[in-house]
Amino acid sequence: MTEVKFYENISDSLLKFAVIIAKSDGKWVFCKHKERDTYEVPGGHREEGEDIFETAKRELYEETGAVVYNIEPVCVYSVTAENNFNGVETFGMLYFAEIKEFEDELHNEIEKIVLMEDLTDKWTYPEIQPELVKEYNRRVKEK
Repeated sequence: MTEVKFYENISDSLLKFAVIIAKSDGKWVFCKHKERDTYEVPGGHREEGEDIFETAKRELYEETGAVVYNIEPVCVYSVTAENNFNGVETFGMLYFAEIKEFEDELHNEIEKIVLMEDLTDKWTYPEIQPELVKEYNRRVKEK
């Protein structure tokens, strides 16, 4: 079983991931990995010595080719799952980005970027990423 929780903040040293929910021209931005037939939002591991905000910007660029965008933190999230870090709760920072311009080509394991009116039903991480989007939507409605 996978459990996703949300926090306002946590010690920076515990943040291992940055995940970026993104839109462009009012559409959701999804990445399709070359080795999978599913879709995911951009994100990835924090590199040693890297500021978590820099992780978010780097991953957004690497996975989508976004070159002009606005990005802001949403909240801290955690995932606890038996098949993830031996069941230990792991933490990440959730961001939202509005992408205004993409580079012409991608330079990594992402095959393509897809803009969708509605959320995908073919998630790479179906127990995690839909929960992150729900929390983002909930927080947007509260503002």
